[in-house]
Amino acid sequence: MITAPSTSRFSGDSRCYSWIRRKLKDSSVAQGGFCRRPSSSLRPCFPRSQGAPSRCAVLGAGFAGLSVVWHLLNHSLKESNLHIDVFDEVGIGGGASGVSGGLIHPYSPKVKLLWMGAECWTECLNLLSVAEEAATSLESNNMGPSCGQNTDGHIIRRRGILRLAVSEKNLEVMQENARNCLQSCRIVTIDKTAAQNLVPNLCAPLNSAFFMPEAVSINPQRYLQALFSACQDLAGEMSTLGYQCKSLCLHKKFITSLGELAGEYDAVIICLGARVDMLPELSGKLPLRTCRGIVAHLQLPDDASEYYPEHSPSILSDAWLAVQGPQSLHLGSTWEWRSRNYSPHVSFEEASRSIQELMPKAISVYPGITKWTFAGARAGLRGMPPLTAQGSLPLLGCIDEFVSVRCDSKYWLVGGLGSRGLLYHGWLGKVTAQAVLSCNEDVIPYELSSWRKVSRS
Repeated sequence: MITAPSTSRFSGDSRCYSWIRRKLKDSSVAQGGFCRRPSSSLRPCFPRSQGAPSRCAVLGAGFAGLSVVWHLLNHSLKESNLHIDVFDEVGIGGGASGVSGGLIHPYSPKVKLLWMGAECWTECLNLLSVAEEAATSLESNNMGPSCGQNTDGHIIRRRGILRLAVSEKNLEVMQENARNCLQSCRIVTIDKTAAQNLVPNLCAPLNSAFFMPEAVSINPQRYLQALFSACQDLAGEMSTLGYQCKSLCLHKKFITSLGELAGEYDAVIICLGARVDMLPELSGKLPLRTCRGIVAHLQLPDDASEYYPEHSPSILSDAWLAVQGPQSLHLGSTWEWRSRNYSPHVSFEEASRSIQELMPKAISVYPGITKWTFAGARAGLRGMPPLTAQGSLPLLGCIDEFVSVRCDSKYWLVGGLGSRGLLYHGWLGKVTAQAVLSCNEDVIPYELSSWRKVSRS
């Protein structure tokens, strides 16, 4: 059985959640006794203006949207009311987030630490811990199978990730980058023999591979369901503990225009990914490119003589293999630039082309995949950000100047997470919540908001 990490690995958000759950179970609370607010070391507070919002609309229920919801609730003042409406026509994890491969680490393809990689890694682990605790709580309360279970029984598969070197041109650079890794997500350079000890019969074309033992893979849809459950719990429990009213509602509704929300909310936070271009107020105004990716689900037959080893990591190469269990993995991903196809459904012809493209790449590093059978495919349309000196960075900021709706609402954007949405979402949600609750855009790093100057020119 996979062992859940000690909460000492995480700080801030996950500790706050545990603190609230413990206090709620305390008999004095049940009898209406006084309960103090969590200390600042457990529950960070941000400076706020007098105009902190009490009604927020979050558009999108993927990685970015649910992270924003969690942090808005977690960092709202005890003395303030807060009502959050989440709008997503397909529900939790129904868009590109739910189709993600679920591989999480803070490095580029050349194993270089990404911009703000340490902060993003920490905040991502925090939210994973929050979701796991919520899923465990559902199980312990006999509310049916945990929404966090995947094929091996957990939201998270902690077996590490193995990145194979396939280009001799980049090998020396990768080896140098690996020496400057995070201690919390190490990169161990290993040879072919060591790699095959991790994954039997693996091919290492250049006799070199990079193993990240602390990296994880998740089931994205089940993680998002568990995170939403955690947000619901947090809203209810904060009210029970004597906080002012905190509430959260999910609406399976498509918002065709920001004008629909005018005057109803103090803050509207747009976390729609590639679908942001469907809003007439923002269509064609954001420096985003669209890319449709298809991910195939493969399974080993029940009568297979060998299963994917329990201890073996997921694999990154020209294609990636996100292992979900001994008989289940996801293979991805294709890249169709400038696509406008938002549908997650994949036709037979599309699936066939995708398998023809992905399988040779997978076979070149893991020949055993030929024994696996195709079990389906799903697609996601990602909003890809422009390339900057720091890499491809998400787009954040107040976008009132782009929205010609006359009202007192403030409009915020969290977009362009691209293919690294899982890594970025925890930290971006925290930064955005800080900006929204304080009504102060200056808390957003300049690198994430400078895109607006380019858009104006």
